[in-house]
Amino acid sequence: MTNRWRIVDIVVAAVLAVAFGAVFQAWNLVWAAAGPLFVAFPPAQGLMYGVWMLPAVLVPLIIQRPGAALFAEVVAALAEVLFGAPWGALLLVYGIVQGGAAEAAFATGGYRRWGPAMAVAAAAAAGGAAAIADRVFYYPTWDLTFTVAYVAFVATSAAVVAGLGSWLLMRLLSATGVLAPFPAGRSQRPL
Repeated sequence: MTNRWRIVDIVVAAVLAVAFGAVFQAWNLVWAAAGPLFVAFPPAQGLMYGVWMLPAVLVPLIIQRPGAALFAEVVAALAEVLFGAPWGALLLVYGIVQGGAAEAAFATGGYRRWGPAMAVAAAAAAGGAAAIADRVFYYPTWDLTFTVAYVAFVATSAAVVAGLGSWLLMRLLSATGVLAPFPAGRSQRPL
């Protein structure tokens, strides 16, 4: 496998990232509406967080190139900002944090491991990093119990939704033949 990005890699990564930026904007509304359900224990809302890690895992699983997680998450964050997300430009910091953490996980596999375990690890890393950023920017008064619970909830949500979810979605897309131009489409056995 070459590490060089092809034009098709860039275009597909960007299109998927922008699409996820739109999904994120819708998820922002769900997140805000669900807030009152977590008044008794606010860290539990972290169980809803995994959606925001999807591009950092799905795009690298598809194109299998170094930098894909960071690229996808930053472009998705930029799209979310342009779509009018309530958190503004701070989302670009989150794109770098989440994409960078997922990228680090994929790098530990030498950009050669693309299975479900790596997808879960990359998603959990992105989730953990995002939760720590949240602690710094939004919840600086939380005690250790709330902080540890929140990091665990966010990392778990990311592992399940973005990790396993992305891997399953990649497998399903691969089975249709739509991923044939990509390493993911050429390396998958039938479901």
